[in-house]
Amino acid sequence: MVQAFLLKETSFLDKFSFPVPYAAGKMQKSLRILYLGDIVGKPARKFLGERLPHIREVNNIDLVIANGENATSGAGINLKSIRELKAARVDIITLGDHVLDRDFCTEADEVQDLGKVCMPCNLESKINCPKFVTCEIGGIKVGVCIVLGRQFMKLQASCPFKKFDEMFAKYGNSVDIFTVEIHAEVTSEKIACGWYADGKASLIVGSHTHVQTADDCILPHGTAYITDLGMCGAHRSVIGRDISSVLESFINGTRCKLAIAEEDLRLNGCIVDFDPTTKHPKKISRFVHLA
Repeated sequence: MVQAFLLKETSFLDKFSFPVPYAAGKMQKSLRILYLGDIVGKPARKFLGERLPHIREVNNIDLVIANGENATSGAGINLKSIRELKAARVDIITLGDHVLDRDFCTEADEVQDLGKVCMPCNLESKINCPKFVTCEIGGIKVGVCIVLGRQFMKLQASCPFKKFDEMFAKYGNSVDIFTVEIHAEVTSEKIACGWYADGKASLIVGSHTHVQTADDCILPHGTAYITDLGMCGAHRSVIGRDISSVLESFINGTRCKLAIAEEDLRLNGCIVDFDPTTKHPKKISRFVHLA
């Protein structure tokens, strides 16, 4: 379902777009989750810190989940970036294929003190970081896990479908809302995961490609789904990187430093409404917030 967007221009903080259905009033009969796509570098962290508190208030957001695996210089995450995202009022941070980059491995014990950071559950690692994270809101318990895809991904992960079965069998009965993120390169693998988990998972979102897809929907057996959340970062770019350096790399076939782009900052993701009685998703809509 394509959602209309409303642009308000009353002040600096109000100058952003959001789905019209989420803009009206404070009355709310749903548990509302905002799930944000890959946060790319310092410009995105700064922009998120400036805007997210107000977005939460205006849209009556109960829980914010965001993929932070590109938050530090565009590849990986460190403790400083985690603290910034927490200060911006991100409740749960998911990771991805860059989980072994940066200083995260050596800082993982300290990360536990911050809580609510979730690494891929189908990746074998000695990192002391949870692979299933929960958060309770108004007596409703939300569980989050992330699986890595295996097609064209550098890290050797186990089968995401079998790992989903394992995680759902282990934790499915302990939470009211079971959320799965599939961090994968190939669109078909993410779509297949959606069909596979339909009727079991409450919400399935894809990430990693940094390009938001227009297929947000409720699947036949009740699972809310979107193939890719998109990214939080500069959209005058090549998936968050400086255009000229990316073109140089493609045209000349050389490896060069790909600087983080800074123009046309946006936040991409989805907003999902859950019925507080049945705990089932009622609606999913793409979310776009413009600078």
